[in-house]
Amino acid sequence: MNPLDSGTLAVPGAKIYFEVRGEGPFLLLIGGGNSDAAVFKRLAAVLAQNRRVVTYDPRGNSRSVLDGPPVDQRVEEHADDAYRLIGHLAGPDEPVCVFGSCSGGLIALELTIRHPGRIRRVVAHEPPVLSVLPDAEQHLALLDDIRATYLREGMAPALVKLQALHGGRPAPALPEVHDNTDFFLTHFVRPFTRFVPDLAALEEVADKVVWAGGHASRGDLVHRPTLVLADRLGRDVELFPGGHVGYARYPADFAERLVEVLAPAAGAADAVRATTGGGL
Repeated sequence: MNPLDSGTLAVPGAKIYFEVRGEGPFLLLIGGGNSDAAVFKRLAAVLAQNRRVVTYDPRGNSRSVLDGPPVDQRVEEHADDAYRLIGHLAGPDEPVCVFGSCSGGLIALELTIRHPGRIRRVVAHEPPVLSVLPDAEQHLALLDDIRATYLREGMAPALVKLQALHGGRPAPALPEVHDNTDFFLTHFVRPFTRFVPDLAALEEVADKVVWAGGHASRGDLVHRPTLVLADRLGRDVELFPGGHVGYARYPADFAERLVEVLAPAAGAADAVRATTGGGL
């Protein structure tokens, strides 16, 4: 399904490109790393059969151009972008659902902490919070080395080292409008993998958060922080089809699972409508 609408939203320091598909409850999809809206095209097409699905290029990637020169990225700033996008496209009092994968999961969590009244339910799919791991120093040093390797030797050697996050396998090729790997390796991967959400604040919104990961990535480094965070907050981890990017490889099955984990939020909304006689 092609988007019903697309456009750009001016935010401090950037212009955010977005696409909208379908009608119904609002669902925002946030990609990770060097991805743009194209990575969700097939998943969004399935979900848009009964939802209003919004996808976008995170600032600095593809069509979401920065106003100035590239700088190291901050999760907080990306969360503000997502919040402004919701305000631009959703109804003024409409709570929304959010799915974020990898660094998109970090953005989704920070968005929920900052604006809990706006978020009905959030699915955080393998957010790379490496700092919560007992061997965090080793992995954070690896990320430093990956960036240094890229600047010193080029992209190919750096991407080989990045395979350590994915069980020693190459990162899967994903659809994208432009190649954002330079921006990702230079200004994105290091600050994002050092970000740690406010765990006390996460406890306050624990009922809104679904911790998720891939069936095929359960043994990978990128999956481990999800297990640690879910355990700390007393929650289960919901498994999804495929691995770290199962949404791109198995869009129909992934969409079915996503609808399933979002169902409790829909049920709560229906209960509110039944008691108030109106919509949210």
